[in-house]
Amino acid sequence: MFNETVLKEIDEIKGRYPDFRSALLPALYVAQREFGWLSHEAMSYVARTLNLPEAMVRGTASFYSMFKHKEAGRHLIQLCTNVSCMILGAERLVDFLRTKYGMEPDNTTQDGRFSLVIMECIGACGTAPAMLVNTDFYDNLTEGKIEEILDKYK
Repeated sequence: MFNETVLKEIDEIKGRYPDFRSALLPALYVAQREFGWLSHEAMSYVARTLNLPEAMVRGTASFYSMFKHKEAGRHLIQLCTNVSCMILGAERLVDFLRTKYGMEPDNTTQDGRFSLVIMECIGACGTAPAMLVNTDFYDNLTEGKIEEILDKYK
Protein backbone atom coordinates (compact mmCIF):
# COMPACT_ATOMS: atom_id res chain seq x y z
CA MET A 1 0.00 0.00 0.00
CA PHE A 2 2.83 2.45 0.82
CA ASN A 3 5.31 3.26 -1.90
CA GLU A 4 9.04 2.74 -1.34
CA THR A 5 9.65 6.40 -0.44
CA VAL A 6 7.02 6.31 2.31
CA LEU A 7 8.29 2.98 3.62
CA LYS A 8 11.81 4.41 3.79
CA GLU A 9 10.52 7.47 5.67
CA ILE A 10 8.66 5.29 8.17
CA ASP A 11 11.77 3.13 8.61
CA GLU A 12 13.76 6.29 9.38
CA ILE A 13 11.12 7.29 11.92
CA LYS A 14 11.23 3.83 13.51
CA GLY A 15 15.00 4.15 13.80
CA ARG A 16 14.63 7.21 16.05
CA TYR A 17 12.75 5.29 18.74
CA PRO A 18 13.69 2.19 20.74
CA ASP A 19 9.98 1.34 21.10
CA PHE A 20 7.93 1.44 17.86
CA ARG A 21 4.89 2.72 19.78
CA SER A 22 6.72 6.04 19.95
CA ALA A 23 6.84 6.13 16.15
CA LEU A 24 3.06 5.78 15.85
CA LEU A 25 2.07 9.47 15.66
CA PRO A 26 4.73 10.40 13.08
CA ALA A 27 3.90 7.28 11.02
CA LEU A 28 0.18 8.15 11.06
CA TYR A 29 1.05 11.67 9.96
CA VAL A 30 3.07 10.28 7.04
CA ALA A 31 0.18 7.97 6.06
CA GLN A 32 -2.29 10.85 6.17
CA ARG A 33 0.02 13.05 4.13
CA GLU A 34 0.32 10.27 1.55
CA PHE A 35 -3.40 9.48 1.20
CA GLY A 36 -5.06 12.68 2.43
CA TRP A 37 -6.86 10.82 5.22
CA LEU A 38 -6.58 7.67 7.33
CA SER A 39 -8.67 4.87 5.91
CA HIS A 40 -9.04 1.58 7.79
CA GLU A 41 -6.61 0.08 5.27
CA ALA A 42 -4.02 2.81 5.89
CA MET A 43 -4.25 2.34 9.67
CA SER A 44 -3.95 -1.44 9.28
CA TYR A 45 -0.88 -0.96 7.15
CA VAL A 46 0.67 1.36 9.74
CA ALA A 47 -0.03 -1.28 12.39
CA ARG A 48 1.68 -3.99 10.34
CA THR A 49 4.61 -1.70 9.45
CA LEU A 50 5.21 -0.86 13.13
CA ASN A 51 4.27 -4.32 14.39
CA LEU A 52 1.58 -2.84 16.65
CA PRO A 53 -1.97 -4.00 17.38
CA GLU A 54 -4.52 -2.47 15.00
CA ALA A 55 -6.67 -1.48 17.99
CA MET A 56 -3.82 0.65 19.34
CA VAL A 57 -3.35 2.37 15.98
CA ARG A 58 -7.09 3.03 15.51
CA GLY A 59 -7.47 4.21 19.11
CA THR A 60 -4.57 6.61 18.78
CA ALA A 61 -5.73 7.93 15.41
CA SER A 62 -9.27 8.49 16.67
CA PHE A 63 -8.08 10.31 19.80
CA TYR A 64 -6.27 13.13 17.99
CA SER A 65 -8.29 15.70 16.05
CA MET A 66 -5.46 16.29 13.56
CA PHE A 67 -6.17 12.95 11.88
CA LYS A 68 -8.92 12.79 9.27
CA HIS A 69 -11.08 9.69 8.97
CA LYS A 70 -12.82 10.50 5.74
CA GLU A 71 -11.78 12.15 2.52
CA ALA A 72 -11.52 15.89 2.88
CA GLY A 73 -11.49 18.93 0.64
CA ARG A 74 -8.32 20.45 -0.74
CA HIS A 75 -8.20 22.81 2.23
CA LEU A 76 -9.08 21.97 5.83
CA ILE A 77 -10.61 24.77 7.88
CA GLN A 78 -10.49 24.26 11.64
CA LEU A 79 -12.56 26.91 13.36
CA CYS A 80 -12.43 27.23 17.14
CA THR A 81 -15.78 27.60 18.90
CA ASN A 82 -14.61 27.27 22.51
CA VAL A 83 -15.53 29.88 25.13
CA SER A 84 -13.35 32.84 24.07
CA CYS A 85 -14.03 32.32 20.38
CA MET A 86 -17.73 31.73 21.01
CA ILE A 87 -18.08 34.92 23.07
CA LEU A 88 -16.34 36.89 20.31
CA GLY A 89 -18.55 35.60 17.48
CA ALA A 90 -17.41 32.16 16.33
CA GLU A 91 -20.99 30.87 16.07
CA ARG A 92 -21.80 33.78 13.75
CA LEU A 93 -18.75 32.83 11.69
CA VAL A 94 -19.97 29.24 11.40
CA ASP A 95 -23.28 30.59 10.09
CA PHE A 96 -21.38 32.82 7.66
CA LEU A 97 -19.39 29.86 6.31
CA ARG A 98 -22.61 27.87 5.96
CA THR A 99 -24.41 30.66 4.09
CA LYS A 100 -21.57 32.05 1.96
CA TYR A 101 -19.70 28.84 1.08
CA GLY A 102 -22.18 26.04 1.75
CA MET A 103 -19.94 24.61 4.47
CA GLU A 104 -21.32 22.35 7.13
CA PRO A 105 -19.25 21.19 10.10
CA ASP A 106 -17.57 17.82 9.51
CA ASN A 107 -18.35 17.96 5.80
CA THR A 108 -16.78 19.04 2.54
CA THR A 109 -18.14 21.64 0.14
CA GLN A 110 -19.70 20.29 -3.04
CA ASP A 111 -16.81 21.57 -5.15
CA GLY A 112 -14.29 19.73 -2.92
CA ARG A 113 -12.51 22.97 -2.09
CA PHE A 114 -13.00 23.11 1.71
CA SER A 115 -13.74 20.84 4.64
CA LEU A 116 -14.88 22.43 7.90
CA VAL A 117 -14.06 21.05 11.33
CA ILE A 118 -15.22 22.72 14.52
CA MET A 119 -12.37 22.70 17.02
CA GLU A 120 -12.70 22.72 20.76
CA CYS A 121 -9.64 24.94 21.22
CA ILE A 122 -6.65 25.99 19.15
CA GLY A 123 -4.97 28.00 21.89
CA ALA A 124 -5.64 31.53 20.68
CA CYS A 125 -8.01 32.79 23.36
CA GLY A 126 -6.30 36.19 23.55
CA THR A 127 -6.90 36.90 19.85
CA ALA A 128 -10.19 35.08 19.33
CA PRO A 129 -11.97 34.09 17.20
CA ALA A 130 -9.35 31.99 15.45
CA MET A 131 -8.96 29.25 12.84
CA LEU A 132 -6.47 27.21 10.91
CA VAL A 133 -6.63 26.74 7.16
CA ASN A 134 -4.46 23.72 6.52
CA THR A 135 -1.52 24.68 8.79
CA ASP A 136 -1.91 28.47 8.41
CA PHE A 137 -3.12 30.26 11.55
CA TYR A 138 -5.54 33.22 11.49
CA ASP A 139 -7.02 35.20 14.39
CA ASN A 140 -9.12 38.26 15.18
CA LEU A 141 -11.56 36.91 12.60
CA THR A 142 -14.51 38.71 11.10
CA GLU A 143 -16.73 37.69 8.22
CA GLY A 144 -14.82 40.04 5.90
CA LYS A 145 -11.43 38.77 7.04
CA ILE A 146 -12.52 35.15 6.49
CA GLU A 147 -13.67 36.00 2.98
CA GLU A 148 -10.29 37.61 2.19
CA ILE A 149 -8.42 34.63 3.65
CA LEU A 150 -10.41 31.98 1.80
CA ASP A 151 -10.02 33.79 -1.52
CA LYS A 152 -6.32 32.82 -1.34
CA TYR A 153 -7.12 29.08 -1.23
CA LYS A 154 -8.20 27.87 -4.67
